[in-house]
Amino acid sequence: MIMRNSLSFLASAATLAFISLYSSNADAGRLDACGDIFVEAGANCEVLVEGGCLAECEPVAFTASCAAEGSISCQGECNIDADVECTASCQGSCEAECEVDPGTFDCKASCEGNCSADCSAACASDSNSAECQASCKATCGAECDASCTIEPGQADCMAQCQGCCGGECRAQVNMDCQIGCQSDLYVECKADLQGGCEVQCEKPEGAIFCDGQFVDVGNVQSCANALRDLLDIEVEFQAEASASLSCAVTDDPARGGAALMGFGLLCLAGLGRRRRV
Repeated sequence: MIMRNSLSFLASAATLAFISLYSSNADAGRLDACGDIFVEAGANCEVLVEGGCLAECEPVAFTASCAAEGSISCQGECNIDADVECTASCQGSCEAECEVDPGTFDCKASCEGNCSADCSAACASDSNSAECQASCKATCGAECDASCTIEPGQADCMAQCQGCCGGECRAQVNMDCQIGCQSDLYVECKADLQGGCEVQCEKPEGAIFCDGQFVDVGNVQSCANALRDLLDIEVEFQAEASASLSCAVTDDPARGGAALMGFGLLCLAGLGRRRRV
């Protein structure tokens, strides 16, 4: 039986410092609404405001956003077609995975997960392993996002896997080129993001950081919504004239305590936003 749990909070004079969102069951992936940044499974994402936010605007926090930007910028230079042997091998394993439950199989998530799984080992000997891994994951995300255009359950396994395997294999064959190309862009990109991060921190809605990485996005709310979807948290906001806020979450045991805790923090975030309206 599904039950509805309600939590009510009254607006106070205190300023919201941050909210934290995380889930051990989330899928890694590239989020269009969050500046195309690649979000790890189980990522810890938070909204920071004012002083605590400004302190995080350091070059090391811009690696993921610069990788997302660089992966697109370098596609013109790194454009080798997918290898036939790779796509054939991928097609077989992808279809086998899909046939387990075709209605819910998410080919894009599978593409991004398989592709990015090798990034750590591939970048282990790189002089800047963090930037290398970010470039690798961003390349996987960009290629899989462009190729995996069929929504889960809307086509048979063969059709889903054909597109996604093309993206996964194209990312692999262009990976060395992408990592090298992007490495030349980081210094300028990080310098450009410094000012943008500081400006975003001064805004009432603050800035989003995932695992310490600044999310360069124009609409914080849209990104937060996308993160909520990724984290599988259902939130309902009901703001009233009294500045109180009611939030409800579906009591689903499968989600576990992490999802419920994330929900409670999101509810507080909504309260902070309501106070500033």
